[in-house]
Amino acid sequence: MEPDLQASEIEDIARFLRGSRSPWPSRLNLEPEKVEQGLAKLVLSLIELIRQLLERQAIRRMEGDSLSPGEIERLGATLMKLEKRMEELKEHFGIDDLNLDLGPLGKLID
Repeated sequence: MEPDLQASEIEDIARFLRGSRSPWPSRLNLEPEKVEQGLAKLVLSLIELIRQLLERQAIRRMEGDSLSPGEIERLGATLMKLEKRMEELKEHFGIDDLNLDLGPLGKLID
């Protein structure tokens, strides 16, 4: 699958590789509350990515008839609990969107 990059994104990457201009900020915002939220967003984003991968794998295994009905039930309950807990943590840390912008690489999820 070919990445869908725009011309401006390709130019940003080229400038970055030449060292002329970084597409990322040159200073970090180290306010304690912002650092905590940023770290929480990073960790929760990675967990969400893994959760989605596990969910897709579970669907493939269900469609391939490689799971027993009991395993399907446990897997479904576990994924629902994880999704609920993720929503609670997002609310606790004041995070609306877990889809991290990776700059020229695009979004982390979807």
